[in-house]
Amino acid sequence: MRDKIISKSEELFLSLGFKSVTMDDIANAIGISKKTIYAHFSNKTALVEVVIFETLDHIYEGIDKINASSINPIEELYDIKLFVMNYFKNERVSPQYQLKKYYPEIYERLQIKQFEKMHSSVENSLKMGVDTGLFRADIDIDFISRMYFNGMTGIRDISIFPETLFDKNYLFESYLEYHLRAIITKQGLNLLNNYIKSNLTTNAS
Repeated sequence: MRDKIISKSEELFLSLGFKSVTMDDIANAIGISKKTIYAHFSNKTALVEVVIFETLDHIYEGIDKINASSINPIEELYDIKLFVMNYFKNERVSPQYQLKKYYPEIYERLQIKQFEKMHSSVENSLKMGVDTGLFRADIDIDFISRMYFNGMTGIRDISIFPETLFDKNYLFESYLEYHLRAIITKQGLNLLNNYIKSNLTTNAS
């Protein structure tokens, strides 16, 4: 039952928002009493916390699989973007914005865990790019991996990139291209241009 509660809560939180979804909404959606939820979670904040970090674990399990099977670090980044976009395809509100506003302590811990995981993953990707000649040999890997995390977090800030003006897919694709063009070699540029031409469709806002 605990897993069912977490799964349904994740679905509702992402589609309706952390603030608007009540424990009654979750109980009614599952067809159980609210008392049953409280048998597993002391309050809504505890439930939000578990949902957030279990969701993050699931996402990074998927990313690890992509990392392990990637052909090259350029296509790897686009595969990760597609995976994450598909995971959040039913998202109707900004989880990052709502967490930051209504659950700031959970948000801060989430940022730390996201950085720890992404920093390591991106560093490995950058090293692979340098080793394969797709990224410039003189790049500062630690600096760029931190900038990449900062950028990926920033484009999800709806106060800077309002959802009424910017399509999410457009933002991610544009940022990936912006990031890659700053570090790729001529060989990497050819690969990037061919990949974009073959696989991506520009989504105008």
